[in-house]
Amino acid sequence: MGDIRIGTSGWVYPPWRGVFYPPGLTQRLELAYLAERLNSVEINGSFYALQRPSSYMRWAAQTPEDFVFAVKGSRFITHMKRLRDGDTLLANFLASGVLALGPKLGPILWQLPPTMPFDPELLAEFFAHLPSSTAHAAEIAGRHDHRVDPAHTTADADRPVRHALEIRHPSFVTPEFPALLREHGIALVVADAAGKYPLLEDVTADFVYVRLHGHDELYVSGYTDAGLDMWAEKIRAWARGGDVYTYFDNDAKVMAPRDALALRARLADAIQAG
Repeated sequence: MGDIRIGTSGWVYPPWRGVFYPPGLTQRLELAYLAERLNSVEINGSFYALQRPSSYMRWAAQTPEDFVFAVKGSRFITHMKRLRDGDTLLANFLASGVLALGPKLGPILWQLPPTMPFDPELLAEFFAHLPSSTAHAAEIAGRHDHRVDPAHTTADADRPVRHALEIRHPSFVTPEFPALLREHGIALVVADAAGKYPLLEDVTADFVYVRLHGHDELYVSGYTDAGLDMWAEKIRAWARGGDVYTYFDNDAKVMAPRDALALRARLADAIQAG
């Protein structure tokens, strides 16, 4: 049985205070509170702006030893440059502190914009530049420019670095796409997005990455007991072949932590076995 990780996409949400987070809990203790109940979380602030090494170090220090962070890749690479001319941007992203997570660094998530169609040559070139290990990532990080100061360009050990790709354009629904991912060892993100974007379930790497944005209404609706049962069975099946990372992004009405806890409860035995 592979390792099963269940968490939320981010953890700093004012509406969660007094609902998921106890009344009076200070913001600086929110991550630690979540990490006592779930075993992973996505860092999504890294999508919007470069973070600082001190932030990554603080987050790592606030979580249990076996906790894992997924890190969302920079939108400057995916949405603004649209995967082109991104060598320096990739170096800056990696130098901003990603490696400071040490053994708690999980997969790096790359989310493409809805307007970006399937382009196999562009994707293959992008994949070829991604680091396959923390040592490789440190080497790339060392090429950062002046926009990263201070920078973190060393790895505490050499470990594999995993990557997952989330797509949102219907042109990706072609057998050529998962075949390309398998060739490069990139996981296809299984994204439930209320039917707005393609929901593909091909296993293309040695792990599976799931993002649950809301089954009926994007970012808003919670999952029913039947829906959570269904996802629990899928995750059990995937975990027989490798690790599975699942994150709830239906945060608007505080559904994400509720659903994450409910799914974790359904998979408690499998998580322990992993």
